[in-house]
Amino acid sequence: MRKPFEEMEFDDLLSLHEEITKILSEKITAEKRELEKRLAKLNQAQAVSSASRTNRGARRKYAKVLPKYRNPASMETWSGRGKQPRWLIAALAAGHKIEEFEIRNEQDFGRGND
Repeated sequence: MRKPFEEMEFDDLLSLHEEITKILSEKITAEKRELEKRLAKLNQAQAVSSASRTNRGARRKYAKVLPKYRNPASMETWSGRGKQPRWLIAALAAGHKIEEFEIRNEQDFGRGND
């Protein structure tokens, strides 16, 4: 059984410190190598995954959707697809109807001056 650290001589403490430092250094190096191997595997898997995505081809082009609704206070528009914009949600909560914001012709959209 070892003596308590307080009772050990300076030289014994120093040699114990050097021994612990050496062991810790070896363990850190081994752990670092293991992590680098795991990272290399993950990078390889990611490269394979992204390569398979590019083999599928480019994403299909969609036709541009014209806006169906316009905010009368600004030129903000919404196509009617996806989430409703905040300005429309607020207006509907205030009692307006969605039909009030419909773009009926190009003048409503602001293209009448072209």
